[in-house]
Amino acid sequence: MDDLQIEKQVIEILHKVRPYLQRDGGDVKYIKFEDGIVYVEMMGACVGCSALDSTLKDGIEAILLEEVPGIIGVENI
Repeated sequence: MDDLQIEKQVIEILHKVRPYLQRDGGDVKYIKFEDGIVYVEMMGACVGCSALDSTLKDGIEAILLEEVPGIIGVENI
């Protein structure tokens, strides 16, 4: 799978996750995909939230690792 296909899948999945984050005042923005890592920006109430690491790793990263071949991690920038 090439990077453009991976990027498209990642964006589709993030679009599905966003309403759950927005319900609690947060949001996520796709930045880039590079060397197996998806870079996102957590925004709104997610910034400074004590559950940020859990949301990022146990939620977003877990879904992307399961659904999109070629992803090895997710980083918040």
